Amino acid sequence: MEGFVLSWKAIQTPKVASDTVVTIRGENHFSDTTIFNAAYDFFNTYKRLFADLILCFHDLEKSKYFFQMCAWQEAYKVIEIELGFVYDVLYTKAIVVHSIWGCFLRFITISCTIGGFVVFCMIDRSPYHNFDVGISFLLLLGAIGLEICAIIMMLSADWTLLWISKHENFSVNVSQKAFKFLSNRKRWSNRMEQHNLIYSCFKDKPATFKSACIHKIFDKQRNGTTELACSYLKEMIFQQLVQKSRGASDFKICKKLCESRGEQVLQTNNCLDKLGWSLEVEFDHCILLWHIATDLCLSSDHARDPTYVNHPDCKVSQLISDYMMYILKERPFMLPNGIGQIRYRDTIAEATEFIKERKSISNACQACARLLQVDTRIPPCEVKGDRSKSMLFEACRLAKSLQALEIEEKWSNGKKWKMVSKVWIEILSYAAAKCRWNHHAHQLRQGGELLTHVWQLMAHLGLTEQFQISQGHTRAKLVVQ
Repeated sequence: MEGFVLSWKAIQTPKVASDTVVTIRGENHFSDTTIFNAAYDFFNTYKRLFADLILCFHDLEKSKYFFQMCAWQEAYKVIEIELGFVYDVLYTKAIVVHSIWGCFLRFITISCTIGGFVVFCMIDRSPYHNFDVGISFLLLLGAIGLEICAIIMMLSADWTLLWISKHENFSVNVSQKAFKFLSNRKRWSNRMEQHNLIYSCFKDKPATFKSACIHKIFDKQRNGTTELACSYLKEMIFQQLVQKSRGASDFKICKKLCESRGEQVLQTNNCLDKLGWSLEVEFDHCILLWHIATDLCLSSDHARDPTYVNHPDCKVSQLISDYMMYILKERPFMLPNGIGQIRYRDTIAEATEFIKERKSISNACQACARLLQVDTRIPPCEVKGDRSKSMLFEACRLAKSLQALEIEEKWSNGKKWKMVSKVWIEILSYAAAKCRWNHHAHQLRQGGELLTHVWQLMAHLGLTEQFQISQGHTRAKLVVQ
């Protein structure tokens, strides 16, 4: 352009604060209406994850701002409501039912049913047999009952509560108490399936001696059992992910954090040189190693101090360990591709053979104690070669390394289990991040998995690779002189 000098420079646009957090917080809690509105707003944005689409940095800023401010209970409640909306969209006709047209059709159907009942009551029924008349009354009353149930379900659905939350006058004047009651109802079972490899070796073997302590620790870990996701577990997961989120300043760092399977925790505790080998393997290999090692350490610590197994960090480690083993055994499609089923089969076969060769072993506690006595100075792969994919004796080596931290590094038992629990949380979050969106969607139809809730929480905190913009706030400014 003649007579003008053109130049450009990069400028930073202001970061976007969440428009859902406009209510002043009281006692560090958001109101129920704010939580519902936030869940719906995030649903409209993050439903793209269930179509394998990417999100922009504006979405990242909004969700991070909200979730880093709220308490862990509120965060999980938002996730539950949001996943409920996703389930309704994918597997039900909720959007049609709760539309104006759906409400009109519901009014027509119940009006016609009641009208038919009234007309039948008014007509002369003498020409008909009493049995036929009774059956007709029963069918009509049943139809009216079904219509009433459908209306009650429609009024108690999250979509109705969402409408109430957007009409504050209606909410305050008419149904504030009803809204509070319905909004606090359970939307997810809050349960984790459990599977324990060592205990499963005894499922067909009659036990000759079971003490109360053995019952308490091991009997609850039978195949097919479930445990509640305790408050401490959910709080630990939330706090660790929030801490990660605050360190994810750009896409490269975010990707590195998503790829971590426990290395960050070991590095923080100066254990990467000693224990890092257990994480530098395929993911299913890593799960088996840490699962068996966790059981061996738990059994050893229980023998020294039976009361310590009730420590929250022990409980968290045990819950996630058995949950991830259940995922490996029953939901392998939710994990990265590997030979996890072969490794599991070979490991349980070797554990069963180890137990059968030692007639004195009658329960899981004794099996763990004998496994810890195995000499692991020579790596198992050098002894058996590549004939078996069993991880049993490698896990014994890992368990001994963990127990040695108390002697060599002067660690307390609490510090050891704090590290183990954090490693398990990283393993859980890695599995959640690597699971494909369609598998998460499929599990919603089965009642939902903790893995899906963690995946959604990570996405809201920006810990996902589906944010593909590394410098989203940079813009070019054209200067004409």
